[in-house]
Amino acid sequence: MSRSSRRGSRRLAAVTLAITASMFLASCADNGSSGGGETVESGSALKIGMVNEQADPGTPTKGGTLTFSGYSSVTTLDPAKGQIAGATGGSELGAIYDSLVRYDPIAKKFVPQLAESLEPSVDSKTWTLKLRPGTTFSDGTAFDSKAVSDSITRYVTNKGPQSSLWAAKVASMDTPDATTVVFNLVDPWTGVESMLATGPGMIVAPTAQKGDQFTPIGAGAFTLEKFAPNEELVLAARPDYIGGAPNVDKLKLISIVGAQPTAEALKTGGIDVAYMRTLTPILDLIENGNPGFIDIPSLGYIANVNMAEGRPGADLRVRQAMALAIDPDTLNTRVNNGKGLPGQEIFQDTSRWHNDVAPTGVDPAKAKELLDQAKADGFDGKVTFLSIQEPSAQATALGVQAMLNSVGFDTQIEYVTGAGDLVKRMYVDHDYDMSTAAGSLSEADPFERLYTGIKGGGRNNVTNYADAQMDVLLDQLGVATNDEDKKAVLAKIQERATETVPWLIWGNVPTLDVWNKNVHGLKQSLDGIMLFDEVWKS
Repeated sequence: MSRSSRRGSRRLAAVTLAITASMFLASCADNGSSGGGETVESGSALKIGMVNEQADPGTPTKGGTLTFSGYSSVTTLDPAKGQIAGATGGSELGAIYDSLVRYDPIAKKFVPQLAESLEPSVDSKTWTLKLRPGTTFSDGTAFDSKAVSDSITRYVTNKGPQSSLWAAKVASMDTPDATTVVFNLVDPWTGVESMLATGPGMIVAPTAQKGDQFTPIGAGAFTLEKFAPNEELVLAARPDYIGGAPNVDKLKLISIVGAQPTAEALKTGGIDVAYMRTLTPILDLIENGNPGFIDIPSLGYIANVNMAEGRPGADLRVRQAMALAIDPDTLNTRVNNGKGLPGQEIFQDTSRWHNDVAPTGVDPAKAKELLDQAKADGFDGKVTFLSIQEPSAQATALGVQAMLNSVGFDTQIEYVTGAGDLVKRMYVDHDYDMSTAAGSLSEADPFERLYTGIKGGGRNNVTNYADAQMDVLLDQLGVATNDEDKKAVLAKIQERATETVPWLIWGNVPTLDVWNKNVHGLKQSLDGIMLFDEVWKS
């Protein structure tokens, strides 16, 4: 891979973390609303799962248009050109391409979608994918094993955001017949499931790419009618979809700027479905009675600390002093009026991966002691905190500044205009000391983002964190094939993180797939992605 290719891949992979980094920056003020739904006065009362569950609505109604507001505008319809997640076009592209499997967050398992089955060998080093016979792309081309293999190869060749991990883990793909793909792995790995539920698993037709011209042709339930980048995407129902013709005639996919305006549009019927990542409107919509699914990704509210040579964070004592000085509960009070999900654990008790390993703790006296040691060795105490110019982001920055300065740091805040500028500074220029960020580890499989985020030399390792013991633990997590073994390794990762401070952890932020009471049949998948093939409006 050329140096320029690496840089291009890094910029692309950074897009998702850019958006997740800004997810917690919106204001979390008093929700102050009522509407007869579940009473949830703070994020601490939220649990992963359904809220305001609907009764059986009966026979689906056919026809109509469903309007969905995503977290960010769709800028590409090529699964190999963007990170596929709920916040970054995953639901929109899923309507065109569908996915080979999906994640059922209620059952906590992956289930077939376009596939008929996906089964591992006893040692999880070989996975066999069976396709549903008779499946076609929207242009009539056969959706067969060669098309699947070629699409995944295209994804890797185009250096899609998950391509480096896929290439490192998958030795080869075999296609023994038209409906079978066999994935031969380098070592035991369960992450093939999550890969096939996201970007690599959104299969593009062989006819989609002609030279430099790409046409979005998939095997999903909808086809492209209109695409105005950053404005709207209109999709038409596909009568010959393998799962049966969708119930709605059209999908209108937009992105309303701002969480509160999005919530108001949902309440007034201007939109039917939304993806939310801001606490106050989430609490408001739950209290309003809107049905939805709450997810709580781990590492949702953190700071990256640059550990490159010459930066303050290169000294472990400085990072430890920062972690001990900053109280997540104080930040929660200042930023969220005490309604957030503060904590220093990688996995809070809402997560299936939670463990009882003690985090760093808050100890200003110990922080001052460590900082004084670093100063005795030449550190001048100066550090810059990078933030965007937005009220709650500014509240975070001021809180961090006050707590760091109280133990002896000389902290300056540097504001940039928006999340794009912040991400460029972190992920492209690497020009920062500290900055707000998010890891957004999925409940289905936290390995991928841990690995790419803190593995030595990893694509998204923008902090320059490098620890040989952590690398060994990450490799062990990658080959763990059951939840018990994964939890055991994750507990060791928490222990090592407490010692070496890969990030400053301040808490989590919930997300909400939410819809109006007359909407039925939505399916959840990985990382907040929604599937619309069975959705309908009463």
